[in-house]
This record gives sequence, C-alpha cells and structure tokens, in this order.
Amino acid sequence: MTARFPKPMVQLLGRPCIEYTLQLLKEHGITEIAITIQYLSSVIRDYLGDGSKYGVRLHYFEEHKPMGTAGGVLNAKEFLDERFLVISGDALTDFNLSEAMAFHENKRALATIILTQVESPCDFGVVLTQSDGKILRFLEKPKSSEIFTNTVNTGIYVFEKEILNWIPNNVSYDFGKELFPRLVAENVPFYGYSLDGYWSDVGSLHQYRQTQIDMLSGKTSLRVGGEYLGNGVWMGQNVQLHTDVKLNGPAFIGDGTIIQSKGQIGPYTVIGHNTMIGKSVQIANSIVWSQVEIGDSSVISGSMLGDGTKIEPGVILLGGTICASEGSRGITSTGKRAGWSKSSLSADSSQLQEFWQVPSSV
Repeated sequence: MTARFPKPMVQLLGRPCIEYTLQLLKEHGITEIAITIQYLSSVIRDYLGDGSKYGVRLHYFEEHKPMGTAGGVLNAKEFLDERFLVISGDALTDFNLSEAMAFHENKRALATIILTQVESPCDFGVVLTQSDGKILRFLEKPKSSEIFTNTVNTGIYVFEKEILNWIPNNVSYDFGKELFPRLVAENVPFYGYSLDGYWSDVGSLHQYRQTQIDMLSGKTSLRVGGEYLGNGVWMGQNVQLHTDVKLNGPAFIGDGTIIQSKGQIGPYTVIGHNTMIGKSVQIANSIVWSQVEIGDSSVISGSMLGDGTKIEPGVILLGGTICASEGSRGITSTGKRAGWSKSSLSADSSQLQEFWQVPSSV
C-alpha cells in the first residue's frame, strides 16, 4: 500500500499522518522543524513545502544511504544546536510534549524517552525504570521469553545537543539497538517518562485501520478535519451527496467525493478525496483512499482500497480484502482474487450481517 509514497504520507481521515505530527508540535510551541528523509523524499517535500501553511518552518535533511535512526538524526546536526525533540512521522499521538520536556529539564537529563504501555511489546523497545524514571534496562524488540515489562519506547525523545557526540559519524547507528543500551551501561542521566494520552504506531495494516477507528471513536484529542454533521459523521469540502444517501456514523468523507443515489455509508468507514461512488453502493467498516471509482450496486465491507482503485459494478468485497493502489479489483488476505459478481456470491445471513457489524476492537 506504500509502494508509491513513504509511510509518513499514509492518510488518516483524509490527511497524511505527518500533518498530525506537525500540528502537535506547533501546539507545543515547536515551530522550527527538521525532517530527515530518504525513501521517495520528493513526495514529502512537494506536499509539505516550507511548512508555512502549518505555521512552522521546515528544514529537510536527506540520507543518501540508510544511516539508522540515530545516524539519520546526526545527519541534521547543523540544525541541532540546542536541546531538541525527536518524533516519528509515521506514528499518531496526542501526548503532552510540553510535560515531557519539562520532566527532562527538571531531571537535568542527557536523554529522555517518552514511554507508554502496550499489550504486546515484542515489536518495540521495552524499558524498565526506577521510581524516579531513571532507566535501568532497555531491550529492543525482545523475544517473548525476554519480556520483562509492557512499558515500551514510543520513538519520541528529548535530547540535549551533547547526545550527538555519542553517535558515530558515517556509519549506520540505531537508537534502540545501540545508543540506548550504551547509555544504560555507562550510567548517564538517561530517563523514561510515561505519558497519558493516545499513541499508535501505524506501521501495520491492522494498526492503520485500528488507528482510524480510534479517531472516529473519539479516543484521541487530535482535531479531525472537515465539517461535523452530527451522528459521528465528518465531511470535507465540495462533497456531493444525493439526497437519498444514508450516512451511519462514525464515518469520514473526504474533499470532492461524489456519492450517487441510494448509497449507504455504514459505521467505521473512511473515504478519501475525489472518490466517485456509484448508485446503490454500500460501504461499511472499510477504508477507501483517494481517487477511487466504485461501480453501481457494489458492496464493500471490512476492506481497504488503495489510491486510484477501480471497482467494477456489482462487485462484492467482504472482510479482509485489500486492493493495492491503482489495482483493478482486489487481492484478499489469502492472495485470491476478490472480484466476484453479485450473482455468484450467496447472500446468506452471515455475509449480510458482516456489512453492518461494529468491529469488536471498538
């Protein structure tokens, strides 16, 4: 799904993930922002520009070869001449960054990691702290048998500029695998601070979908774009809805989308910009990206359609279907085609019930 753009540009309710990050930084008084870029860097540059439309100033630092998480930050050292904050562009959070920076200053720390608790910590760095927050142990992506806590690293850090002296030049160097264990071993003022609030790493398709469900459910304080119509429905600008279209929120409809007569938009549906939805189309529990065309009388449930996907009339896509960008129909999670005609799919009660079913994770 991200073959044509970097992960920070993945859309969440009609806006790239990185936009929410810029919004959060601005709210906490951070307006001079360096962005380290590598994969499809022009996509980010072209979209964000100089940052003026967000009320910030952006400075770009490109890696010409992979330098690791810490090495990429060192690449921006000419910009980092005072205390600074590092935050991922492909995670969504509403953390109180000012609170974390105040903690860091109060502790006179060299480095502070913002922490949170998760159910499955294997995909993150796990962190054990003293009662005052000083980090005792750090282990990156532990095996199940190695887990000693469910408190994890969120990838948000506050650093003194001197941290750059700990990162070697011209080599790939990683925060979690190399720098943080070294800071623990050398007993420097290295702290962790747990914050209340929402945080989601949108690196997997499951979590990408869940993040938008959470946003529609009000689990984050981040502002959702568009006009709120009530009944849990947000709508962008220049949307054209036929008068008999039924909207059952929570749902989001992006700018310039057209929904023709007898359409039904069900709960936990996200529709991107400039999408054309034909007559008598039913969509629920699904994420539809931008510039998608869905033919008349189609049913889309529990599915994800990438940018530019074209769905022919009468197609039924049920749970687990993923259509990559500019696909002609869809690929299911098992790798089979998912472009059945309406007449060939039996309409038993279990299939029809799925369309309006609220996700169990909500």
